[in-house]
Amino acid sequence: MGIYDRVKALCAQRKISVAELERNLNLSNGSVSKWNKNQPNSEPLAKVSDFFQVSTDYLLGRTDKKYWDLSERESSDIAQQVEDIINGMEDGGAADMQFYGEPLDDDGKEKLALALKMALELNKQEAKKKFTRKDYRK
Repeated sequence: MGIYDRVKALCAQRKISVAELERNLNLSNGSVSKWNKNQPNSEPLAKVSDFFQVSTDYLLGRTDKKYWDLSERESSDIAQQVEDIINGMEDGGAADMQFYGEPLDDDGKEKLALALKMALELNKQEAKKKFTRKDYRK
């Protein structure tokens, strides 16, 4: 996937056209579509990177990871948090917890753990988007 394709996909996610992106960033008309054949200069590339809150390496195709993707350590920490929450619920009476009159069984605990993991991961990613300094977003 080339630079233009990545920008086009990011535009689609935001539900804007490439032309709208160019207008928002004061780039010349059609300049981004030229990135299909030519490498962009650093200034417009940085503008697009900042607009979508992705690294320039992501736009250039050097990595598929956006800066807010979770590291292995962060994922491991979240898994531990989920385990602690589930264990805390068991210690605090989750064995008696019921859903629609049915006790929480192992399958229910797994589903609850998956939901908690997803919620914690999404919150961590949002926090990274919001609070990561621009000079660390590479």
